[in-house]
Amino acid sequence: MADRSEVELRAQALETLLIQKGLLTEAGIDDRIALFNERVGPMNGARVVARAWVDAEFKSALLRDATSAIAPYGFVGGQVDKLVVVENTPEVHNVVVCTLCSCYPWAVMGLPPKWYKDPAYRSRVVREPRKVLAEFGLNVPPEREVRVWDSSAEVRYMVLPLMPERLAGVDEDTRIAAIQRDTLIGVAEVQ
Repeated sequence: MADRSEVELRAQALETLLIQKGLLTEAGIDDRIALFNERVGPMNGARVVARAWVDAEFKSALLRDATSAIAPYGFVGGQVDKLVVVENTPEVHNVVVCTLCSCYPWAVMGLPPKWYKDPAYRSRVVREPRKVLAEFGLNVPPEREVRVWDSSAEVRYMVLPLMPERLAGVDEDTRIAAIQRDTLIGVAEVQ
């Protein structure tokens, strides 16, 4: 067994204590881990995007009413009661923020990254989106408009990124694997 960090040892001790006290079960812990690894997260958003890239009817429905379009998937984890998907195009690049707190569509994008909740990101991306995107390594050309979408308790946003030409004609699993969480927020593009 590899050396475990102090944090890992504390987490294991806490887990053991909670199980011994009857507050948790090992099966319950495993189920919660599986929930976030398999049923909630960016792979759900990636599945939606991968389908929208090749299914024009689904893409149209997704852009018109994302909540209804993804309902058949049965995603769990919440925060998609009013999901709006905005499409990146060669002319427009979209980026998502929540300026009030950290409103985020967990069911399709998983846990929000730490930087998404950071007050600096939340305030700066609205005022100077190109500069913030450049700090993420994404340089949007000046002729491409940048639109910033402010998620709230009422409406959550997800970006439909551009599909790179190299993914045309590949299988769904390959498309899904190319889509990362940051592309769904809009701070990166699919490579």
